[in-house]
Amino acid sequence: MTSNSAAGGYYIGLMSGTSLDGVDAVIVDLSSKPLKLIASNTRPLPIALRQALLTLTQPGDNEIDRLGVADIEFSRYQADIVNQLLLDSRIKPEQIRAIGSHGQTIRHRPSGSTPFTLQIGDPNTLAELAGITVAADFRRRDIAVGGQGAPLVPAFHAQLFRSTEVDRIILNLGGIANVTLLPKDQSAKVLGYDTGPANVLIDSWITHHQARQYDSNGDWAASGNINQALLQQLLQLDYFDQTPPKSTGREQFNLDWIDQQLAIFEQTLSPVDVQATLTELTVQTVASAIKKHRYDHTEIYLCGGGTHNRLLLERLKTELSPFKVDTTQALGLAPDWVEACAFGWLAQRCIERLSGNLPDVTGAHSERILGGLYPA
Repeated sequence: MTSNSAAGGYYIGLMSGTSLDGVDAVIVDLSSKPLKLIASNTRPLPIALRQALLTLTQPGDNEIDRLGVADIEFSRYQADIVNQLLLDSRIKPEQIRAIGSHGQTIRHRPSGSTPFTLQIGDPNTLAELAGITVAADFRRRDIAVGGQGAPLVPAFHAQLFRSTEVDRIILNLGGIANVTLLPKDQSAKVLGYDTGPANVLIDSWITHHQARQYDSNGDWAASGNINQALLQQLLQLDYFDQTPPKSTGREQFNLDWIDQQLAIFEQTLSPVDVQATLTELTVQTVASAIKKHRYDHTEIYLCGGGTHNRLLLERLKTELSPFKVDTTQALGLAPDWVEACAFGWLAQRCIERLSGNLPDVTGAHSERILGGLYPA
């Protein structure tokens, strides 16, 4: 068993989001102010594993057995990524204080009489195969104290990106879009919530029709036409008008939901026009959420995989004008690695027995230490 007694400020963060496109891994030095990104890597999920995880996001037959197998297979894949990242960066396991693993969300139901959320990726297996202490299961303690369990990254955004000179908004474009509102007034509350879909619908639609996992640069959507009638129908979903705290996922935004909406729509649309309309749905719901806060001046910084969708970025910049819109690269951290770094930071908070949630964001009754520890 590897000892972590010599470990200092190095943490590993692992993130696999709603898009199910892959695992992002970082080594981050959290003893440095601001933090220092030491190494990073992303690896796509193997096709069979991705399909197994994707199937688990919706109810189905034999779920417990399938969940048990996927739980172990995903953690083995995480361990392989960690070990390769250490090898490539020439960093030894004993130099890492802990791995912060988000796991893979397969069900998120934060409302109702028995709210719950479930992320799989067995931390016991990961700790054993990597020889490093693992912090995991970050969301359920927040739900236990009355919160949504999401989003968790606004606490990290506040630590890293908050300014005393200008109001800022961090917009994460993963499978789901979420915003973090960072007022320059340090006495004002940090707010954050899921606005709705970012990439989850446009990825699902292009996979269904073209067997591609994502719409590169938004090129397919750009070749179609937005159908305003369909867009207005999609915008009627109650979630968009709900007040925060709120969070969502594939339980609401999935291919079945698109098909249901199209089934009651009076026109027959080409797949490419649906793709264009789904992309615009992301633009309109994000922009509407931000505009509701009525900032006179603010800077908006984007992160997440959606920053690679050129059409999405161009439309957001147009809709959010005259606000300054850039990526978090302008603040010193590349947009691809923000969430993985956040889970390295949450691992540090867990080990140091510090709170990891923001009650004003999640709706929790109070701050809590998030996550469980699995020693190496």
